Amino acid sequence: MALEASTMTALWGAVILSGFYHGINPGMGWPLAVSAGLMEGRHRALEKAIAALALGHFLAMLAILLPFSMLTALVAWETELRVGAGALVIAAGLYLLINRRHPRFLARVHPSRLVLWSFLAAMAHGAGLMLVPIYLGICGVDPGDGGHEAARGLMEQNVASAFLVAFAHTLAMTIAGGIIAVAIYFYFGLKFLSRTWFNLDVVWASSLVLVGGFGIYLALHGH
Repeated sequence: MALEASTMTALWGAVILSGFYHGINPGMGWPLAVSAGLMEGRHRALEKAIAALALGHFLAMLAILLPFSMLTALVAWETELRVGAGALVIAAGLYLLINRRHPRFLARVHPSRLVLWSFLAAMAHGAGLMLVPIYLGICGVDPGDGGHEAARGLMEQNVASAFLVAFAHTLAMTIAGGIIAVAIYFYFGLKFLSRTWFNLDVVWASSLVLVGGFGIYLALHGH
């Protein structure tokens, strides 16, 4: 029981840490928030941009997690689902390692549509997929006495978990990205940004592979 509790704590920690990780990554949009604030010359634009990016990211997380939350009602296939999800995340990571081009369609989304941009950026970079193995480890998989009622109750429980995981992750992402955007906008300026620009593409893709492998390990060895 202590092991199960510690594993659950570690999984929720991974939800939060991956959120901070996504927030730090400029590919998730905080430079666009800085740009919005500078172009309009007021911090209110910065705040609105950060909120729009957060909403888009949250919707992207739900778009990935909700289908899996419904599949978890198929308790008999739990291990197969979790292994398959882990393999999917690994495949996404390997693809991004091979193909390092930034998705061109993101450049065609108007800056005023930050919610849409954030949603598409998270989907294109596999941000939601990174959460799937962690989320499936958190989900309840005990159908109780079996039957349709138990399956429906399990599905409802895991849909609620999907919203909670997406919210906690997005909140951490917003805090991390927001702090960087605010610091650059108010204190450091664009010159600092141009001197310290960092690219996390390889680290991001590698982390997908690691998270996918971790998900498969949990599925095969239990938690």
